[in-house]
Amino acid sequence: MSATILAAGDIGECGFGAMQTGQLLDRLPGTLLALGDLAYMHGTTVNFRECYDPAWGRHLDRTRPVPGNHEYESPGALGYYDYFGALAGPRGLGYYAFSEGSWRIIALNSELPMGVGSAQNQWLRTELQTNKATCTLAYWHRPLFSSGPNGNNPDTAPLWRTLAEFGGDVVLNAHDHMYEVFARQDADGRPSDTGIRQFTVGTGGAHLYVPGAAKPNSQVRVSAYGILELSLRDGTFQWRFVSVNDLLLDSGFGSCH
Repeated sequence: MSATILAAGDIGECGFGAMQTGQLLDRLPGTLLALGDLAYMHGTTVNFRECYDPAWGRHLDRTRPVPGNHEYESPGALGYYDYFGALAGPRGLGYYAFSEGSWRIIALNSELPMGVGSAQNQWLRTELQTNKATCTLAYWHRPLFSSGPNGNNPDTAPLWRTLAEFGGDVVLNAHDHMYEVFARQDADGRPSDTGIRQFTVGTGGAHLYVPGAAKPNSQVRVSAYGILELSLRDGTFQWRFVSVNDLLLDSGFGSCH
């Protein structure tokens, strides 16, 4: 079985690139993961109506979102949960899971407690124990590792460690408005053949960032609007990062654990 995943975050900032990435999505089939910071600046109902919906709203039915820090600039991220409804998972929690082909896909919320013993981490552990799959992809907004101006987010490490314990393969994030790919590594940033490969895809339309000095294990860094496309197959995955100008800026292949 095979499936196609499309992903980007940092999207609906009026006057920048969201309309272009939305038009790129018109030509790309697949399930769409919206990686947080979807409606600037405060994730309000007005922000979603004016800055997100005209660009990406027509893809709503195939979108599986997670919230970012800008959504939580509105109390309880109400604008986010009102806009996406049941697509956002349990209201107020925002973490959920589904399957694509033979892969298990897990949406997490980096704006709620993530530590060992937290409700979210306990839910993640139960999900991984209950719905075992050969290949697992997880996504949330703020990345553990980043060469962008926001830098690393060590508070997300407990999610990574739980995923790694159960053989997680791929993590997708956003937050820094750039594209970056890391080699497989563990939660402490050490190269590992059994580690997780992280993609940062903050290229959905908000103003772009210039990458800083490369963090250890960073392999690719690009400042351009675009979409990550993942082809998920039994035991393997291929990726390509396509710009709004239809330029192939990165591609690769990986195997699951």
